[in-house]
Amino acid sequence: MSTTEALLPASGSGGAGGGERLSIDDALALHAGEFGRWQLWHFLLVTAAWTLEAMHTMVMIFADREPAMWCPAGDGRCRDRCAGAAAGWEWEQGSGSSTVAEWGLVCGERYKVGLVQALFFAGCMIGAGVFGHLSDSFMGRKGTLHMVCFLNAIFGLLTALSPNYWVYMALRLLTGFSAGSVCLCAFVLATEPIGPSYRGVTGMSTCYFFSGGIAVLAGIAAMCQSSWRLLYVVTSMPSLVFALAVMPFVSESPRWYLVRRRTDDAMRILRNIASTNGRSIPDGVTLKLDDEDDLNKKVEESSSTILDVFRSRATRGRLVLSVIISFLCSAVYFGLSLNVVNLKLNLYISVIANCLAEMPGFLLTTVLLQRFGRKPLAIGSMILSGIFCTSASLIAGVGALRVVRMACGMVGIFGMAATYSLLVVYTAELFPTAVRTAAMGCTAQASQMGAILAPLVVVLGEQVPFAVFGVFGIIGGLLVICLPETMNKPLYDTMFGLEKGERAPISEGGVIPGNSEI
Repeated sequence: MSTTEALLPASGSGGAGGGERLSIDDALALHAGEFGRWQLWHFLLVTAAWTLEAMHTMVMIFADREPAMWCPAGDGRCRDRCAGAAAGWEWEQGSGSSTVAEWGLVCGERYKVGLVQALFFAGCMIGAGVFGHLSDSFMGRKGTLHMVCFLNAIFGLLTALSPNYWVYMALRLLTGFSAGSVCLCAFVLATEPIGPSYRGVTGMSTCYFFSGGIAVLAGIAAMCQSSWRLLYVVTSMPSLVFALAVMPFVSESPRWYLVRRRTDDAMRILRNIASTNGRSIPDGVTLKLDDEDDLNKKVEESSSTILDVFRSRATRGRLVLSVIISFLCSAVYFGLSLNVVNLKLNLYISVIANCLAEMPGFLLTTVLLQRFGRKPLAIGSMILSGIFCTSASLIAGVGALRVVRMACGMVGIFGMAATYSLLVVYTAELFPTAVRTAAMGCTAQASQMGAILAPLVVVLGEQVPFAVFGVFGIIGGLLVICLPETMNKPLYDTMFGLEKGERAPISEGGVIPGNSEI
């Protein structure tokens, strides 16, 4: 059977020759298994990229830190600290301990550290859109993830060789360009072969890998305090190993194969899943798209772009809302994370404490996801964060009240970390396979813009940042009300399939015509 024939609806009701035509979700639920050994192994391999992404992103905390200075001549004998070595000051861990120490990025030059951070996230914003489109088009999920991980390793290693600040800045921009899409490509590739009953919980679990990566980075940085260049080498090598030794054993997404009309490849992946899971798919089973009755639409949808999301009334509003909510969530999440550094512990302990503060949010959302759905949890967690941040802005930072304000900030981090992880799952389910990564690329770009804004808000003082983050959290929670619930809804393949499913009434059996209810 040719690929075109495999996509054409069989003549007569129910198909010819008794063959069974199923969507990928139905094939997983009925035959291959929704989450077995195959999906577990695939999920662990692919999601390891989140750990690598965390190291590439957060390495700036340690590489660009300002180490302590001391005066060899004795207290009071060295002149202006801004003059550095010229005034007799020396860096306690040597001039090679950080970029700040090596290139004198203090006092009037301190803005250059913020500039590098802003440009990194700007690179992430651009790369998320570019590689998100490539992931949905000819390169596929696996090919795109393979490329960005390899580029991360190369740019990271080159960064360690930077001869001056300006080369360093350019290489951090390039690293951001490749790093910006790692998480979204890995998320889509890891979750698309998983059945709908487990997709939400496993999708939420990806955030643990990111927080774990930050914790691992803190440990590595503690051992590389004397050389920021060595830190970049050590944190870049795992990406090279991942690209060369792990990615060849990762499978492409069967959903991507299907929307690209490569049904034989999609069925091959599903049969591998079934075999590894100790199950089997009957010979008569073939795959179908959501809109298999309109072949012309399928041919068009196999090359859908982000422009198609804006053309469709069903997805246009979803994308605009998702972009705004992601921007607000990211600004609060990264802003509160920066405030955690003010715990008055040493830098490495502070970063680990930040990771630990996020974990309960991830766990609670994972536990409650299937019980309450995506929408109520997103509303509740964002508004919770907003209320406590607003409360923190009203508390004076003196005496014991400082502890109370810190506690409010920690609850704010807890709520926004839960939202941040939930939005990854929620956004993926709002859009069909044909444009999913491109749509998530847009929300990722918005998140990077929020990340750029966060440090600019933090420098406004002790109370103003909490007030801003509180308003952001409450507004974001109210905007989520306008989004549809996606729990127990089909994961559509094409734009036309989503539009048809959203228009169709629910039948008595609770099934959307043309789709099986999940």
